[in-house]
Amino acid sequence: MTGAVWAIFWPLLVALADYLFHGRGRGAWLAIGAAGTVVSLVVLTGAVVADGVLVHPLGGWAAPLGIELYADGLALLMLWLTAVVMLAVVPYSLAWFGDQARARYYWPMWWLLWSSLNGLFLSADLFNLYVMLELVTLAAVPMVALAGKAEALRASLLYLLFALLGSLAWLLGVALLYAGAGTLHLHGLPALAGEPYAALAAGLMTAGLFAKAALFPLHAWLPPAHGNAPAPVSAILSALVVKAAVYLVLRVWLWAFPELLDPLVGQVLGLIGGAAMVLGSIWAFRQTRLKQVIAYSTVAQLGYLLLIFPLAASFAAWQGVVYHGLAHGVAKAALFLAAGNIMIVVGHDRLAEMRELGSVLAPSLFAFGLAAVSLMGLPPAGGFVAKWLLVQGALEGGQWFWALLVMASGLLAAAYLFRVMRIFVRHAAAPGEGARGAHRLGPALNLPPLLLALAAVGLGLGAEPLLDLLSIAEGGP
Repeated sequence: MTGAVWAIFWPLLVALADYLFHGRGRGAWLAIGAAGTVVSLVVLTGAVVADGVLVHPLGGWAAPLGIELYADGLALLMLWLTAVVMLAVVPYSLAWFGDQARARYYWPMWWLLWSSLNGLFLSADLFNLYVMLELVTLAAVPMVALAGKAEALRASLLYLLFALLGSLAWLLGVALLYAGAGTLHLHGLPALAGEPYAALAAGLMTAGLFAKAALFPLHAWLPPAHGNAPAPVSAILSALVVKAAVYLVLRVWLWAFPELLDPLVGQVLGLIGGAAMVLGSIWAFRQTRLKQVIAYSTVAQLGYLLLIFPLAASFAAWQGVVYHGLAHGVAKAALFLAAGNIMIVVGHDRLAEMRELGSVLAPSLFAFGLAAVSLMGLPPAGGFVAKWLLVQGALEGGQWFWALLVMASGLLAAAYLFRVMRIFVRHAAAPGEGARGAHRLGPALNLPPLLLALAAVGLGLGAEPLLDLLSIAEGGP
């Protein structure tokens, strides 16, 4: 399991090096850090595929005295989603921040975020998960403020407030469990489901994670944070950071306390997700700024992930929820990066004032359209596979309501995305026109959103081997 260890420590070491050397040799550090982390993930993936679920006690100390790293199929998928998005953002971030003073702070936080996300996905201990979750917050909140505007600062402070309240709720739940049972290992908690404090602890931890993930109705920080952050930061937040907390919601309920997930609890959580899908889509349709449309779309799309709770008996639904997380991650990152390019050329993201988009934005507009296809759930994109599996899972259990909700939400997504694309088509300039800002768009800005959008489509064409990884598990669905 040295792959798991280095997947965490390699980016952390590069974060320290980049900060201590004040960005000197940043290109070399990026190459070394990215290569080392990817090689670590390749080694880890090979080990998990060959041997199944792997557990690695750090320093040779097994739980509960030591910290164990845990890798199963779900963890692998999240690790690779993180790697794909983070690597795609590298050239874009280099072009976006350039040699500005902000770059000195962005890159160490970027590496710290990658390290802490990897650590979170590989942890199986509630306290260690708390530490990693705090490191994610420590890196993500300041990145929002790097836009350098008053709106971004206010958004980062609101994000910090929600994150701190979420941390407090999570820590209270962890304290209850430790006081009552003396263990915090995920796989040692199912036996505690009958204890009177278990439900309270699970509720506290879930509320805290809802705040950190911006899950409806605790989503108030997400639209201003994603809408005002620099474009590469918005992409990372929407694709990865909010998913980390949702990942923990799944681990808490499906691994730690599956016995507490009775039909009533499952239906309530599903209804919360359904409300997010409908209301988030309506809010997205009503927005006047492009990045706010994409931000409220995230509120809606996160609702799909809660549908696993009323459909927990179906493995197809489990596959659909996880695959939705993957497809949404790459598609939403593509949308935010494409929106960033539009802002560079046009100078703003106000939809009513879009003028002369020009041929210089053709790659970005094409990427936006491809990513939108996945979010709407149209074939052959990854979003279609996810929605198909969710509908299949709902029908298998005779729960027609959830199947109809998934299909209706796809239509709502089409409504707000087609509204945006209609504006793009209406104001697209003829070739040679609308070239304002053209000199500032090169491959470093054009390729990342395009490649991510193509990845969103590619997920629909190569779904089977990825879905097979979910069968590598110990506990859970």
